Amino acid sequence: MGADQHLRIYMNDQLAAGVGWRELAWRAQRNNAGTPLGDTLARVAQITTEDVELFARMMRRLGFPQNRAKVAGAIAAERVGRLKLNGRLRSYSPLSRFVELDATLMGVMGKEPLWRNLGDHAGLRTRLPDVDFDRLLERARTQIELLRPHHEAAAREAFRGRGG
Repeated sequence: MGADQHLRIYMNDQLAAGVGWRELAWRAQRNNAGTPLGDTLARVAQITTEDVELFARMMRRLGFPQNRAKVAGAIAAERVGRLKLNGRLRSYSPLSRFVELDATLMGVMGKEPLWRNLGDHAGLRTRLPDVDFDRLLERARTQIELLRPHHEAAAREAFRGRGG
């Protein structure tokens, strides 16, 4: 198995993960619409959407077909995740907000090593010189900083009175 074959598999896995994070970010945004958190999530979800679209274009330029089954699986997994019990039967709970933010933050944090892996270790800075990997890294850091205070507030609300 050659390096490009490994890269194709890796990129398909990461595309599927990105689609899952995108779907989750938009769901969290809808659940918090009309609030400062909803506004932040709209920005994060839009950037994530742009990242997924860029990622798909990069794959096409490299001649890597998308594994539609992996993408469909990621979408299905996000939808099944909505069924998770949150301590309430019919309404959105503080735990729901926290879990959505926790997972969204984890996804965004994964973008830093992703862009480094592709740009530096997989040599895509050379193969795709018009892709600004430094800007993508900075965008990931910005998303982390946007989400962090909301994530901490949601944790305090979900676990009121626990911890420090």
